Amino acid sequence: MKHLYFLLLGGLVCYFTACTSTGSQQPDDSITLKSYFAHSGSGVQNGGVKVIPIQTPQGTFNVWTKRFGNNPKIKLLLLQGGPGCTHEYWECMESFLPAEGIEFIYYDQLGTGFSDNPNDTAMWDLPRYVEEVEQVRKALDLTKDNFFLLGHSWGGILAMEYALKYQDNLKGLIISNMMASCPEYGKYADEVLAKQLDPKVLDTIRMIEAKGDFDNPKYMELLLPYFYNQHICRLPLNEWPDPMQRSLNKINQSLYVTMQGPSEFGIAGKLEFWDVKSRLPTIGVPTLSIGATHDTMDPEHMKWISTAVKKGRFLLCPNGSHMCMWDDQQTYMQGLISFLTDVDKGAM
Repeated sequence: MKHLYFLLLGGLVCYFTACTSTGSQQPDDSITLKSYFAHSGSGVQNGGVKVIPIQTPQGTFNVWTKRFGNNPKIKLLLLQGGPGCTHEYWECMESFLPAEGIEFIYYDQLGTGFSDNPNDTAMWDLPRYVEEVEQVRKALDLTKDNFFLLGHSWGGILAMEYALKYQDNLKGLIISNMMASCPEYGKYADEVLAKQLDPKVLDTIRMIEAKGDFDNPKYMELLLPYFYNQHICRLPLNEWPDPMQRSLNKINQSLYVTMQGPSEFGIAGKLEFWDVKSRLPTIGVPTLSIGATHDTMDPEHMKWISTAVKKGRFLLCPNGSHMCMWDDQQTYMQGLISFLTDVDKGAM
């Protein structure tokens, strides 16, 4: 028993000093528990929150960010979708990334969550959001030596546009559950997703949409079981995760309808004709495209994205849908972590 005690003690010491199987130590820049959770500065600690003033054509507004962890080589900025959702559905990252020593940053885009809401549809504009991300990058001191950008859904559109203009500031790019063409997304919704619905259900949905009666309770009654539960999140409806529900329930409807349009089948707002397929070959930073078999987006198109960029990789979540960070979680997180660490090691 005494021998076993010292054996266990030695194992714990080895683990927390990050020793290798040969007994040698990791390089001095390795991430330790203490360095990962180190305080920022000597003043009052606020849990990593930083409110950033953003300059816009309509004046200065504040956006909310929150850093989780410290890693000088991997800093992952998260762009949520909607458009108009809050950062909260990214909270699943807390169960996976800290164990790998990966720093990540929540960020509520202007008009969402804890950030200011100008209540001005003129501000719901893709080029303006690109400049907002760049101002956030500068304020957080993110550089090409550490800056990874992950955009999901609408956030994927924003991430692609950011990379097309500012890729020199990036170490890596992740496009999650988003196609590079809204017209092709609309075609996929009409020709593939709609045809998977019961014809009677689809007829009722189309009738409600044709009347513009989107507040009709019947609309959501049909969408939840027949569309959302098949293509947004495939977990049982009564088990949808609290962070995801909080985020979806707080969506900025003005922002969503202005950019996306009111229908769930395709896009009819400002993004209706957005398409960057022909420009993707100019993206030279390592890029991960994530898709899911049951997504609202075409998984084959998202696979193609990985071949269109210069240094691409594709991750398919075979059991997942649009929110595959929740309904095919292990696949999503393992693939994301592998990409981040491979890029950091120079393996891509």
